[in-house]
This record gives sequence, C-alpha cells and structure tokens, in this order.
Amino acid sequence: MRIIGGRLAGRDLVSPNDFRVRPTAEHVRAALLDMLAPDLPGARVLDLFAGTGALGIEALSRGARSADFVETRPASLHALKANVVALRVRERTRIFKRDALPFAAALGEGSYDLAFVDPPYGSRMLDRVIESWLGTKFARLLVAEHAAEHALPPGGERRDFEQTAVTIYRA
Repeated sequence: MRIIGGRLAGRDLVSPNDFRVRPTAEHVRAALLDMLAPDLPGARVLDLFAGTGALGIEALSRGARSADFVETRPASLHALKANVVALRVRERTRIFKRDALPFAAALGEGSYDLAFVDPPYGSRMLDRVIESWLGTKFARLLVAEHAAEHALPPGGERRDFEQTAVTIYRA
C-alpha cells in the first residue's frame, strides 16, 4: 500500500498484520481524493477508524493543513504511528487512542473541514457517526466509505466501486 497523489506520492505505508484491518483500496482512494481535490487545500481533516491513516495522510499529501486520527486497535495504532513518523508529517497530525463513536459525538459544529469515516463493514457504527454528524455538522464534509449494500440516509453524493461505495455529505 502506498500514497498515490500529492507531494508524498509513491511513498509506502506500513499496514498491520491484522485480518480485521481493511485498508481503502488504492483505486478507491485515488478517485475519492480526486473528487475532494477542491476541498483539500488548507483543510482540517479528521480520520475516524483511521487504521493505517491512509486517508488522512493522503489528504495531507494533497494539501490539507492538518489531520487528526482516531483509532483504538493496538496493531493499527502501531502502523499509524510508524506511517506518520516515516512520512515526516508528525507536526501536522494528532493521534487519539479513543473510540470513534464517543469522539465524534463530543465534537461541536465546524470542528473540522473534512471527516473521513471508514468503520468495519457490516457494523452499525457508520450509522451512529452519521447520526452525530446530522445533529452537529462537526465537519463541512463527511466522507463515508461503506459496503455497497449498506443503505445510508439520503442527501449524500454516492459513488460505487464494486463492493465498496463512498458517500459524501456536505453541511
């Protein structure tokens, strides 16, 4: 797995040896970040269920000002920290070892410009984060990666990639 665009393009990312971690496929990440290109320069980014941090780091590579990562799994945290250090983006990042659901629920309106949410497929955690966002609009854009068969509330711009879909909600 590697960064595919921006100033860090081509740099490799460390991935945990954990079958539960499902990094965003490169072609999905490329298309998604291309869709978000006008929104990235100077953005404050939140990466919930961060895993390796690929989405947040890709946003930094393409001009985001800062990225906060929220992750609880030890193997993912180890990989995330290694990626932040190896790619020399530590000064523009914060890593929170917290559960993403209460973290998102505690945010106020406009806390971030862009929030990525990519929880385990098949769980209802995504629905709970969207509920929090609908109540507070903690980010101008909420970008949800999910299983294609997972129906989300209307109002988002959806794009399908085989078994994966991405839905973007704008405040």
